Amino acid sequence: MSVLRVVLFLGLVFHKVVWEVLKRKNGNPGPRRPQKLTHLARAIKTTKVLILLFLVIQTLFLNLFPIAENSRGIRIAGIAVFFLGLIIAVIARIQIGKNWIDLEDFQVLPDQSLVTNGVYRHIRHPIYTGDLLLVIGLQLALNSWLVLPFLLLIPIVYHQAAAEEVLLTKAFPDYAAYRARTRRFIPFVV
Repeated sequence: MSVLRVVLFLGLVFHKVVWEVLKRKNGNPGPRRPQKLTHLARAIKTTKVLILLFLVIQTLFLNLFPIAENSRGIRIAGIAVFFLGLIIAVIARIQIGKNWIDLEDFQVLPDQSLVTNGVYRHIRHPIYTGDLLLVIGLQLALNSWLVLPFLLLIPIVYHQAAAEEVLLTKAFPDYAAYRARTRRFIPFVV
C-alpha cells in the first residue's frame, strides 16, 4: 500500500472523527430527528454510509479507471484539492458547532442560531463546498475517472443548499440579509 493511499485514508478518518466527536460534544438535548425516519431520510443515510465505505475501500485497495499512465500532475492537483476540501469542511464544521444537523434531518432546531462568522462570513455552505472538493480531490489523487460521477453531485448539492435556504429564510429573519452579502459555495463567485 502506498504512502499516498494511507495519507488519503487518514484524511477520511480525520474527517469522520471530527464529525462524530462534534456530534456527541455539541448534541442538543432531546431527540434531534423524528422517532421514525422517513423513507427519504433512511435512503439518504444509507447512501452516505455506502459512499463512505466505497471511498475507504477504494482509497486503500482499488485502482479504478485510471485517467493517465503518467499521473503525477493529476495526483498532485488531487492531493491539493483533497486537503483544501478537508480543511474547509473541518473548519466549517467546528465553527457551526451545535447548529449543525444531519443532512437527512432537514429541520431547524428550536435552539439553533444563524452562524455568520468565520468561514460562514464569506460562504453560506462551506461544508458542502469542502466535502465536494474532498471527494473530487480524492478521485484525482487516486488518478481515477470516478471523478466524473462525483462531479454529478454538484447539482444535487446545489438543490439541497437551495432547499435549506428556503427553510433558513423562514426560521431566521436575518437570513435574507446574510444571503445578500455572501455567496453560496465559493467566496465572491457562486
